[in-house]
Amino acid sequence: MNIDKKLIRSCAKNDRKSQFLLYKECYRLLMSVCYRYKKDKSEAEALMNMGFMKILTKLDKYNEEGPFDAWSRKIMINTIIDEYRKNKKEKEKIEYTDFQESTYDQHNVDYNEADKQFNAEEMKLMLLKLPDMSRKVFNLYAVDGYSHKEIAELFNISVGTSKWHVSNARSELKKLIEKKLNPVELEN
Repeated sequence: MNIDKKLIRSCAKNDRKSQFLLYKECYRLLMSVCYRYKKDKSEAEALMNMGFMKILTKLDKYNEEGPFDAWSRKIMINTIIDEYRKNKKEKEKIEYTDFQESTYDQHNVDYNEADKQFNAEEMKLMLLKLPDMSRKVFNLYAVDGYSHKEIAELFNISVGTSKWHVSNARSELKKLIEKKLNPVELEN
């Protein structure tokens, strides 16, 4: 996404037409970020609008030397995390597993075959099936490149809990992929 610097300057001066053009330019990128964290389209759109408003109000802090898309994604992710903190009334359901008692998985899956059979939309749907907190932590770690320490600070959890959520998400994704690739074997 290559945003014209003049457009950004016009937006900073509260030119509504320029702000609308910037919204249209950023919509696809920022909505993809929102969809990674919210299952419902209307909730994702609400986050998108909230985040975009923050982008507009913080344009004076944007350094034109850096890429606008990276800067705007960071603000969007921070908006999503802020909203999570505000709405933390809903307790996240967490199942704890004793990894020492885990048994070896007998089902072998060729993950290169999985690459051939899945498209981005199917993977997105699999991610949406993950428990909410594990999905959020996994997205921040695996997709957005946050460290476990940063994630722990953002959600006020321990580094170990952050690592557990990533491990849990990977495990759940593995099960979903295996089920998709070997539906008959797993039913028996």
